[in-house]
Amino acid sequence: AGRERIGWTDPRGPRHSVFSGPVDGRGGGQAAIQTSYEAIMPITLWKIIFVHFTTAILSCCCFRNDATPEDSPDIPAIAKYFSTKGRYEEVNPHLIGDILAVNRSALQPPSAQCREIHLTAIIRHGTRYPTSKNVKKMRRLYELVKSTAPGKQGWLREIQTRWRMWYTDDMDGRLVRKGQEDLRHLAVRLSKLVPSLVSEEKLRGGLFRFMTSSKHRCVNSTLSFKAGLTELWAITDMEFDHAVNDALMRFFEQCTRFVQEVEENPSALSELDKFKQGPEMTRVTQKVADRLGVPYNNITDDMAEAAFYLCAYEFAIKTVNSPWCRLFDEVDAQVMEYANDLKQYWKRGYGHDINSKSSCILFHDVFSRLDKAANENQSGFKQVTEAVTVQVGHAETLLPLLTLLGFSKDSDVLTSTNYATQANRSFRTSHMLPYTANLLLVLYDCGGGELRLQPLLNEKPVTFPGLTDPRASMPHYQDVKEHYKELLEGCDFETECQLFRNPA
Repeated sequence: AGRERIGWTDPRGPRHSVFSGPVDGRGGGQAAIQTSYEAIMPITLWKIIFVHFTTAILSCCCFRNDATPEDSPDIPAIAKYFSTKGRYEEVNPHLIGDILAVNRSALQPPSAQCREIHLTAIIRHGTRYPTSKNVKKMRRLYELVKSTAPGKQGWLREIQTRWRMWYTDDMDGRLVRKGQEDLRHLAVRLSKLVPSLVSEEKLRGGLFRFMTSSKHRCVNSTLSFKAGLTELWAITDMEFDHAVNDALMRFFEQCTRFVQEVEENPSALSELDKFKQGPEMTRVTQKVADRLGVPYNNITDDMAEAAFYLCAYEFAIKTVNSPWCRLFDEVDAQVMEYANDLKQYWKRGYGHDINSKSSCILFHDVFSRLDKAANENQSGFKQVTEAVTVQVGHAETLLPLLTLLGFSKDSDVLTSTNYATQANRSFRTSHMLPYTANLLLVLYDCGGGELRLQPLLNEKPVTFPGLTDPRASMPHYQDVKEHYKELLEGCDFETECQLFRNPA
């Protein structure tokens, strides 16, 4: 019990035949399964499997440190299209070979005098279980496939006879073990990326501040991030507090205009609704029906989405290339990704102005922290009083802020009819918002009162949109403030979120 994957490798091919159970141990123990196999498997076959397994371990673990999605049968070919259900490793493939790998050279201050004085990290929670709403959709699909699909393909027979519906309603978006590891590893990588800030001395000295959404997955992600640091430095004599702050990390719930005009407005996502009825999505649902051998009207867009999520969750939670993934090819996955991008674009991104304006409160909080660090530094403080701020929230926390700052904005609006021309779009949530997605802001003192600010998205240096200075990747902090002057002087949360506002 308690193992993330219990299974055996079929000697007839590379696909894993997996008897899946959730990471918390529901559904029986490994010993019972192993005993049943020992009772039915000939000794010769056990020897073959042992040799096969040993060879695989030696070849994968001892001689390979450069695994990539392209050459690993454990990684679905469609994994890079999983949108907000994707692994962080698909955004940073170098982590597949070494989960603690950091490229310090990516941070190249303009002079050797530059030293880091403050880090703000806004982080999405780690890998989680599906919500109860998605579990219900997945269950309906599974029952349909199990009772109706007549196909004889091996992967389909595996779903019908070996795979079981192990997701339960009470999981409801809670953090999984992989999600705990996501945050632990991120903490260690940040200690290597900015070691002068993310240090044992500053943690012990009370110069860290931890803040989280009230949701279990965010609280547990925060605890995991802290555990990554305390385990790294073997700190056992101190504990470090965190604050729950939904006003900052779940601002979208408290913005009345957003709730009324977008969240609870059926027409706000009309482009998504039209796309789901359009030719691209229709073709995907027909192809899924064909692969299952069921009538077209049995597979709705919700059914196709549930199948896509089953593939995504099995991979993100268990690193399993699930037989559910066989229902989609790369063309299908690109369509499914676009559908989710449309949803995020119109619900949290550039589709409606209030989407980004709902994050005004977090925007001002970020810049007030940067200002405080800048002022303390310039006032001759030995060190700023808040060297590191870690704020853990949701994709719904991060995307409106990224939108307000202007990141990943395309020249054309994403609509139901321009899928074909948006193949190279910047707004791609698979790249922006995997589990553990993060926006890092590193403030530097480069001497002589020169302050610079380096933004990183998912640990990769990015440039503030609209700043065209040759050193725009690490611009003067004052230039950043000038660029966002209109927002800094306005963008009042209370005013923006009033349902009925006076005309400007």
